[in-house]
Amino acid sequence: MAKKVDWRKVAPSPVILVSGPEQYFASSAIRRVRESLRKVNPDLELHEVEANDYGSNQIFAIASPSLFSQPRLIVINGVERCTDAFIEDGKKYLQNLAEDTTLIIRHNGSSVRGKALLEALRASPDVVEVECPKTDKEGPLSAFVKAEFAEHGRKVTDGAVRALVSAFANDIAELASACEQVMADSAEQIDEALIDRYFGGRVETSVWAIIDAALEGREGDALLLLRHGINQGLDMIGLIAACSTKFHQLARILNDRNAQAVTVGMSPWQLNIVRRNVAGWDDDGMATVLKAIAEADFAAKGSERQPEYRLEQLISLVARRGKAL
Repeated sequence: MAKKVDWRKVAPSPVILVSGPEQYFASSAIRRVRESLRKVNPDLELHEVEANDYGSNQIFAIASPSLFSQPRLIVINGVERCTDAFIEDGKKYLQNLAEDTTLIIRHNGSSVRGKALLEALRASPDVVEVECPKTDKEGPLSAFVKAEFAEHGRKVTDGAVRALVSAFANDIAELASACEQVMADSAEQIDEALIDRYFGGRVETSVWAIIDAALEGREGDALLLLRHGINQGLDMIGLIAACSTKFHQLARILNDRNAQAVTVGMSPWQLNIVRRNVAGWDDDGMATVLKAIAEADFAAKGSERQPEYRLEQLISLVARRGKAL
């Protein structure tokens, strides 16, 4: 059977199957193999082939011994759209591997095209498979961030990890780039303050930092963050909109603790957070906050001269689970 390895630990092998939808992991795995081969053989021949344009016997022509016996790396992209010729040639190649050749086969899993070839690959002891699953849950994203820093020998606090995941959870390539950016800093330890210095301008981060602090009952911290945000030009209407979205989620879960992620339009990890946040709330408190959100929205859109006061009232109500001051 094919051996499965993590994308961070992949090494050159006769045949490498890179499977799954997460393109960042796939590209990183392929790059690591290429760089590893070039360290040993700077004259490495690189051939990239689009599987939907593959012609019969093409792989054998590329892999045939060269005049100077240079090692080769062959990357077949888009096998989920491959031609029939590649399926047949791929199975034949497994029976007679070329010397000094590394073959990488990339299949993103979006179709069952090439199923027979995939089965043959996974049944072969000469194959290494790198799985690249879609990563959109809090736990795997946090593990990814920690691994990024650990790989470079950098220390990072749990708070910094949470801040990065909160700010860049929708795009793992952006998350990786953010990690790389803060690692360029010479700070001995990467913490929340450092993350805020680099990415505090992201509306998502500052807004959710305020709401999260309030939901955790940290009224003083939440108000301090709010005032800091307002001084820095925080979009008050954006904050109120985010608060409205959050509390409509909480209201949906309050009396339906068995709700499933798919039915409420959330990812599983988001639903788990909402379930934690709703603890300690009751119908009266929820109704009070929803009313306060509407009043704050009305004020921020011009009905009052000092909408900041309404926002502070709202954040205090959230921190007190809807109980009056």
